[in-house]
Amino acid sequence: MFLRVFQYLRVEDVRGQFVIRHFGRMLFLGHGDVMIDNLISVIDQFGTDDKCRAALVALKWPKGIECPRCQSPKISHVVARNIYDCDSCRYQFSVTAGSIFHDSHLPLTKWFFATYVMVESKKGVSANQLKRMLGVSYKTAWYLCHRIRKAMTEVKPKLLTGTVEIDETYIGGKKRHVGRGNMDGKTMVLGAVQRNGDIRLRVEKRRTKKALHGFVRETTSATASRLMTDENPAYIGIADADTTHETVNHRAEEWVRGDVHTNSVEGVWSLFKRSLVGSFHQVSAKHLDSYLDEFEWRFNQRENPYLFRDTLVRLLCTPKMEFKELIEKSA
Repeated sequence: MFLRVFQYLRVEDVRGQFVIRHFGRMLFLGHGDVMIDNLISVIDQFGTDDKCRAALVALKWPKGIECPRCQSPKISHVVARNIYDCDSCRYQFSVTAGSIFHDSHLPLTKWFFATYVMVESKKGVSANQLKRMLGVSYKTAWYLCHRIRKAMTEVKPKLLTGTVEIDETYIGGKKRHVGRGNMDGKTMVLGAVQRNGDIRLRVEKRRTKKALHGFVRETTSATASRLMTDENPAYIGIADADTTHETVNHRAEEWVRGDVHTNSVEGVWSLFKRSLVGSFHQVSAKHLDSYLDEFEWRFNQRENPYLFRDTLVRLLCTPKMEFKELIEKSA
């Protein structure tokens, strides 16, 4: 009797890992989720928590499960508890331990569904919409969205090179019967776009020349050949010996002069503001950076056919986020 219970609770390494790796290869064939190209595919491929967990195992340990403490490959699977036990140091762990999934009571199927919807929605999806789609409370959907956004944050983004367009815009603070020039309550967002490349977006509280120049230095490479802005005098001085600074005068209705323009970054602002108006409707200044991170990740990965897979990998590599981190008052 004891042996039967033991065999049920602990499935040894070889057979369990073979099944998991084989299932992972089927889902992420050729190191990419080529089979996941629409919502129906997500439902078909990840319709149970077991399938989702097997996919996460394949992504986290592509060469086979190993102990995070001693790196031993001798692992037993405690099936009843969905955890692994190291036969060398007796350390117990799970595929979600230490990740954004850790201690989440939400089924993995809903995590996968929400992640796919967020990365495939060009203008984003609101927590209210996910609440209706997943059948959860608004608080749960809101918390889920912010945890996924945290995983989308670029920790050390590459510097932009070549031709880079730089601009600033202002979000929020609309008041009735007040002219467009009123800046009260508005949040400044800085943006840099590499032509035919990536974008870098940031909320900036200081509306100073020093802040603009600091943003340019932190987002563009010293090898960038051209910097393009509008006529804002705060940008004067961003050029150096290797980089030219060219401008267009929007106040004089000069939008393009040859190949000198800021249309790329203006297009980014247009798309982001449409997402605010059409999807989110209202975003607090406190969490605006998180929405910018989501937009930046999705925009920079727009040509990536494996975006869903890569986002899942980021979720696995991102530490747990407590709810209190989101609701605590800003400093």
